[in-house]
Amino acid sequence: MRIHLFLLACAMPFLACSNNHGETSASEAEITAADTVASADTALYAELQQRENCFIVISKLEQKLYVCEAIENDTVRIAEYPVCLGKNMGPKQKKGDMKTPECTWEQPFSISQIQDASTWVHDFGDGRGAILSYGHWFMRLLTPGFSGIGIHGSTNNEDSVPGRASEGCIRLRDDDLLLLKEQYAYKNMKVIIKGEEEGLKPFEQKYY
Repeated sequence: MRIHLFLLACAMPFLACSNNHGETSASEAEITAADTVASADTALYAELQQRENCFIVISKLEQKLYVCEAIENDTVRIAEYPVCLGKNMGPKQKKGDMKTPECTWEQPFSISQIQDASTWVHDFGDGRGAILSYGHWFMRLLTPGFSGIGIHGSTNNEDSVPGRASEGCIRLRDDDLLLLKEQYAYKNMKVIIKGEEEGLKPFEQKYY
């Protein structure tokens, strides 16, 4: 449909006119629609291109998630959000140890899926039963050796952010999760999770 509208707009510009009652003709409406679609496609392409230069750094030391962008020969930090991490410190060793996994800069994790988690529930064993717990999105991470680790919201657990209270995942406030999803996150996006003792690299202290 988009292609047909675009071809019609290019081939029939002379049909754009108004009738005697001042109503917009069908051809003018079609041309306007085609221009709008083309403009939207261009904007979407530019947005996707920009996203591909972004990656995520999660600092256990600062309990923050940073969005960084590679720009020419530089890398800058363009967004940051407080996070809740695994309640136990140190790199994840096994399932159920309540630790958030870590990785190196040379071998980063990545987002393998972005799933609608708005109806997902979890029982934390605290007497509340199975409750909504993940916000709207679950950004599943490819973490070799471990499964079920992701970046998600903190529905019914907002007070835990920032902090150390999760079972190993990375919790954001629900509003921050939506911003991350809409503005930056994409499938295969690189994610670096640093250990408690690892400080900031020079570019992590830069802003636009």
